Amino acid sequence: MGLLGKALRDAMELARAMKNQRPEDGGAPSLKEAVKVALSQDGYKVLLMSRVREAARRYHVPGVNHALRLVTTVLYSIEIGNDIELGEGINFTHTLGTVIGGTSKVGSRVKFMGNNTIGTAKDNGCPVIEDDVVIGCGARVLGPIRIGRGAFIGANAVVLTDVPPGAIATGIPAKIHVRRAGDPEVDDGGRPSNGNGTAAS
Repeated sequence: MGLLGKALRDAMELARAMKNQRPEDGGAPSLKEAVKVALSQDGYKVLLMSRVREAARRYHVPGVNHALRLVTTVLYSIEIGNDIELGEGINFTHTLGTVIGGTSKVGSRVKFMGNNTIGTAKDNGCPVIEDDVVIGCGARVLGPIRIGRGAFIGANAVVLTDVPPGAIATGIPAKIHVRRAGDPEVDDGGRPSNGNGTAAS
């Protein structure tokens, strides 16, 4: 898939992520919704520059990768390494203070709430984050671990072990809480939700 194709897929998947939809839910965002997201979301601009950096490295275009890395760092306060893999439609809700480094792999529609660190502290490997994961504000995901699809990483959690699909990880170091059928959803601050997107009292 070429650069333009990737850019379009990113816009479509980001629009889907903004509506909290998954591909299996059926339907797809309209082109109008995708364009609106592309024009209005800083996170999309960061993702687009990352795609251009990938293309520049692939085709050995000198200077472009380094220049755009500086641009994203200075303008958006986000640092994305050269050797990571980014899925489609990643949602950088707040880019400030986010670092994704090493050989980390990030799936599609992953939501970064801001001030996140993804990488390694011991040079022993980097995380694999599957699709539709939410990473709360200030959370750190470190080491050769796997975060399962649809997992939720709570605010300020430090995750050093695998997290099963759909589970919740909270605390320092993070403890894993496996969701059961009928458990309430959680909002982006890691609090139980009443099911309509607002925190339960």
